[in-house]
Amino acid sequence: MKDLGSLSFFLGISVTRNEQGLFLSQHKYVEDIINRAGMSSCNTIKTPVDTNGKLSLSTGPAYKNPTEYHSLAGALQYLTFTRPDISYAVQQICLYMHDPKEVNMQALRRILRYLKGTLTHGLHLTPSSLSSLVSYTDADWGGCPDTRRSTPGYCVYLGGNLISWSAKRQPTVSRSSAEAKYRGVANVVSESCWLRNILLELNCPISKATIVFL
Repeated sequence: MKDLGSLSFFLGISVTRNEQGLFLSQHKYVEDIINRAGMSSCNTIKTPVDTNGKLSLSTGPAYKNPTEYHSLAGALQYLTFTRPDISYAVQQICLYMHDPKEVNMQALRRILRYLKGTLTHGLHLTPSSLSSLVSYTDADWGGCPDTRRSTPGYCVYLGGNLISWSAKRQPTVSRSSAEAKYRGVANVVSESCWLRNILLELNCPISKATIVFL
């Protein structure tokens, strides 16, 4: 065992300490991904996903270099550890890893353009009360044009800190928007229960009920 001092960098994640707490960032990792994609001089964009259209398997020709697509999409998956704001966008492009199209690569490049304009973004962890666990969730209905399955998302806060988040397509088709949302609630409740048990094992039990906002 060796004491390496205060944590500053670990597995591509930069850790900065300040009066407010910790700031986790992967800005160097982001710059590396953008350079690998040959987009170091690209224009920035304000959102990581185009809300006007949905990605589909039947849209456009196949991308000529699927290996490049796989590499960049996998790198973006690791980036979601400190960038929850791109979780949904990355989830969408990863649905087409087996047969990426040109339009899928355009969506991936859009994420990179968004990241180029938000290099300083990251995850803040501040001293906070451990007395409450609050969850938020939502879901679309039949959002996938190929399978008509819905995509729910959730985030969980411990005190004032975001500690868990997810965006994942549901395994089955929901018959209504209410069913899609209730499935999303079930996912976040399961995650919240697991987090409560982890905190209990760490001798930090949560005495209050977990509130789920839908």
